[in-house]
Amino acid sequence: MMKGIITGATGVGKSYLACAIGNLACSNGFKVIYLNVMKIFQELKLSKNDGSYFRVLNRLSKKDIVIIDDFGLYPMDSSSSMIFLEILEDRYEKKSMILTSQYPTGSWFELISDKTYADAICDRIIHRSQKIDLEGPSLRRKIAHHS
Repeated sequence: MMKGIITGATGVGKSYLACAIGNLACSNGFKVIYLNVMKIFQELKLSKNDGSYFRVLNRLSKKDIVIIDDFGLYPMDSSSSMIFLEILEDRYEKKSMILTSQYPTGSWFELISDKTYADAICDRIIHRSQKIDLEGPSLRRKIAHHS
């Protein structure tokens, strides 16, 4: 079980690297899912209303690796925090997860509005994670200049 955190500025390749790792894992027979943080929280919030919440969580729990992209870009209200903690609890010490974020891990506590959830989430994610902090210019700008 690996927890990976990839941080860095916009455009440095966080999502690309996470997806490359996921692609390699798929090539080696692992089940991987890529999720945009805003979309998965919206889906899970809506699924609570239509009764499919546990079915969606179950779908995630069957994956060997869950990649969650753009952590911290969208406000984490209490509902999102509770959902995220459930995902973490489901995977803790059992399955792997990769998170990407523009924010350094030291500021993650402040990104979560409910401090009780913030403490629990940060404790489960940050400790014993492999961390990669990407630096450099935006690859998108570099590509745009060469086009």
